[in-house]
Order: sequence, then structure tokens, then C-alpha cells
Amino acid sequence: MEHVILGLLMIQSQTLYELYQSFKRGISLFYSASYGSLQTALKKLLGKEWVCCEELIENGRLKKIYRVLPQGREQFRLWMLSETPDHKLEVAALSKLFFLGHMDDASEKQRIVGEIADKLERALEGLERTRRELERIDVPEPYRDIFRYQLLTLNYGLGAHRYARDWFGRLGEELRE
Repeated sequence: MEHVILGLLMIQSQTLYELYQSFKRGISLFYSASYGSLQTALKKLLGKEWVCCEELIENGRLKKIYRVLPQGREQFRLWMLSETPDHKLEVAALSKLFFLGHMDDASEKQRIVGEIADKLERALEGLERTRRELERIDVPEPYRDIFRYQLLTLNYGLGAHRYARDWFGRLGEELRE
């Protein structure tokens, strides 16, 4: 979450409330965050000195505006270039895609998208292996209907991974042109 917050603050300095609204308006399609989790993450970012907070009085009320510091920008860049984790691959991939415009170097954009496409390919291979193994199981009659829907759920996941792999592959080709 910290890197997603950095990405949002790199677009524009914001208050906690504005960050929460930014999540609700766009990122919540693939990444959820509560007001409290954003507040906790901002405290961590302040402690790491990746962001700073400017306090000002506006209309008689204290307003805290968070801004990314140079070391926060560098940590964000390193995160973008880091290996995309297998855990919650879709969320991580879409988070990096959402902020890809922050990367100035075209070759770095290509590298990020290519790495995500490769990760999706490996995940897809693993799901296909699982499906082949499950299809060999002789399921007892009382459980066949349950098993059928579990396989359909796996098939849905396979389709979603194929789509994502192909989509990121096409984006990678577009970036190479």
C-alpha cells in the first residue's frame, strides 16, 4: 500500500481525506484501502522519511498535506522495477500498470510490462498443471456436483489469466514500437 500511496502523492500532494477519495475514484477497482489503513501507511511513510507533512490552517481548520520526498520517489521507482510478487499478482500488476506513466524511461516501462507478462505466463502454466491433475481425479458421486463448480471456478481463473497475459503481451509489443 505504501508504494501505491507514493504513486498517488507523486501525481499531486494530498490530505489523508483526498487520498481516500483518490482510492475510491480509481484504484478501488483493483485495490481496496480503508481510511484507517491509509492513515497507518502514511505514518510509516513519514517515519521512513519518504513523505513529509505540511500543516496549515484553512478556514479555521488544521489541514495536513502530504508530499513525496526525493527518497520516496526513488523507493517508488525501485518498487516499480522490482519483481512483481506471485501473491496477489493481479493487484500488483494493475498497481504497477496504473502508475506506469511515472516512469520516464521507455526501456524501464518495457521491462516492467515484460516482467508482468512473464509472471502471468508462469502463473497460467501452474493453473493449467493443477487443472490437468484435478481432471484425473475420480470424484465419488456425492461430490461430483461440488467438484464440477470448483473446476468451473478454476476455468474462470484460467481464462482471466490468459486474458491478462495476452493483454500485457500486447502492451509490451506496443511499447517496443
